[in-house]
Amino acid sequence: MIELRPFEKLGKSNHGWLNANFHFSFAEYNDPKRVHWGALRVWNNDRIAAESGFPPHPHRDMEIITYVRSGAITHKDSMGNEGRTGAGDVQVMSAGTGVRHAEYNLEPEKTTLFQIWIEPKRTGGSPSWGAKPFPKNDRSGKFVTLASGFAEDEGALPIRADARVLAATVKAGETITHSVGDGRHAYLVPATGAIEIDGERFKARDGVAIGGGQTVAITAIEDAELVLVDSE
Repeated sequence: MIELRPFEKLGKSNHGWLNANFHFSFAEYNDPKRVHWGALRVWNNDRIAAESGFPPHPHRDMEIITYVRSGAITHKDSMGNEGRTGAGDVQVMSAGTGVRHAEYNLEPEKTTLFQIWIEPKRTGGSPSWGAKPFPKNDRSGKFVTLASGFAEDEGALPIRADARVLAATVKAGETITHSVGDGRHAYLVPATGAIEIDGERFKARDGVAIGGGQTVAITAIEDAELVLVDSE
């Protein structure tokens, strides 16, 4: 199955400094039909005002991936890690037994990002954090693995989940494919641009839930930047 989840129908929250849309139940948005997609638990589209952000708060037993769409986010945590992640780049935090962190937009402009949470394959373990640049030219016309729970995915940021986070940039008219294994779940969101799958159009920030046991052909109608999670 392939299901369109239009951006306009996602959950919404606006706190002034934070304007967010939720693909799955989160905070005050509760939809019992959209709690998770496989091990994917959260996909939020966050827009954070300049010089604002999330003050220190706790997490545990969750893999938290941040994909920065524009601007930058600055991270600081109870492990002593600090770092700035810019547009197109990725940071990963394995919360493990527990961690506190803060995420601030210290830039003079709005920052936009996807925040993605994936349930770990095992609970516990020491928390960790990492970040890495992924130049968009390196993923032109193909999916590149940004974060992965599989040892064979060299160069990807490690996560403790049976999952991969992938991204691609596709020019208008180009087609790329992704195969979803039996029993697995894929969730695709165009960060920018518009795409077509099986004759159906999906625009920027729409969600595309893709069931297992199929290969999908993704054609860019406009130049597009794609982010995809493939999980158990």
